[in-house]
Amino acid sequence: MGRAHLECYRSHPAARIVAIADTNAATLADVGDQFQIANRYASAKEMLAKEHLDIVSIVTPNVFHKPLTLAAFRAGCHVLCEKPMAMNAAEARVMLAAAKKAKRRLMINFSYRFSPQSQAIRAEVDKGILGDVYFARTIWLRRKGLPGFGGWFGQKAMSGGGPLIDLGVHRLDLALWLMGYPKPRWVMASHYNHIAAPLARAENKAFDVEDLAVALVKFDNGTTLELEASWAGHIRERELMETRLLGTKAGLVQHNVNGKYEFDAAIFMEKDGKEIDFTPQAPKKLIPSAMHHFVESILHNRPHTATGEEGLIVMQLLDAIYLSAAKGEPVRIP
Repeated sequence: MGRAHLECYRSHPAARIVAIADTNAATLADVGDQFQIANRYASAKEMLAKEHLDIVSIVTPNVFHKPLTLAAFRAGCHVLCEKPMAMNAAEARVMLAAAKKAKRRLMINFSYRFSPQSQAIRAEVDKGILGDVYFARTIWLRRKGLPGFGGWFGQKAMSGGGPLIDLGVHRLDLALWLMGYPKPRWVMASHYNHIAAPLARAENKAFDVEDLAVALVKFDNGTTLELEASWAGHIRERELMETRLLGTKAGLVQHNVNGKYEFDAAIFMEKDGKEIDFTPQAPKKLIPSAMHHFVESILHNRPHTATGEEGLIVMQLLDAIYLSAAKGEPVRIP
């Protein structure tokens, strides 16, 4: 993902990539050569001390999001942090407080907001085409897309969780963003590890997170959301991503095509007693990426999307989902 951030920054005419840091010497050299970046550091601490940076992208295992964000704020930088925002909501609150104290911006890379199809359906939602949304379902399921056993993705102490916090976080944010980020009230959830755990044991590798998580979320406004995320499951598709909203006036869906990372979207409604389905058209002025948007927002002193406050709501939901799954009962969200 670090390379993806660099590609997006490089595409903005007013952005200049100044330095990179990585504890892996081979990766540092490879990426530095690929993007022709002269200033390379073996630690973020050294980079922040020696360089005068405006924006820092934090693209690391989740356990490092909070400490590196705080260090970047102390160095006077704005921060674009990879999802999930943190390991839990408590860490997210500390990060938000630090941003306010430093008077610096904090954005979370909820990148699926920035696809043309996402921007197209959001434009229709902003027009009020759905009416009142009362139900949503958002999923990211894989037939067999497990990360390598023994790596940080499968170790809760470093990742905070499995596919829920890795994949589900994207589809959760997309649904919440289209719904206007209503306030969650309670969660009922389950998670499972019937496929990954035996495989990890057979390889004698560390793996202590779920391979499937499901949740039902109820909001203060009465809306209900179903969430599903998996790394492995006996389904037809290799990769299935879908977000669906039902409103009093219309419904919408955004889904991936042919099990890949290309997307389609449609809106369904009735007019004069006739059923109407149509493909929403993306705005003429598309936002190319989260990085491009963040740069533009800072340059022109405009609000940015995917805020730390929204990241905190996502973390509160993730915490509640994991707690509900562990307890086997509903969990209220403060």
